[in-house]
Amino acid sequence: MEVKLLAFAQLRGTLGFGERMMECGREETPRMIIGRMILGVDVGGVRVAVDREYADWDEPIGEAKELAFIPPVSGG
Repeated sequence: MEVKLLAFAQLRGTLGFGERMMECGREETPRMIIGRMILGVDVGGVRVAVDREYADWDEPIGEAKELAFIPPVSGG
């Protein structure tokens, strides 16, 4: 199934896209999916949202239509 992947802020440069479609399996986890794009990528501090809900990196995506990768936010 095709899933929309979204990358925000500095992750756009790291991952090489802001938005793209990718063929994913229902049994895949967000960690597996991002690992297919960049081998050995460190997701420390990065949050993932599955269909606009924060999710666990190691839970299968099931019927998800969208994954968003959200970097740590700093403010001041």
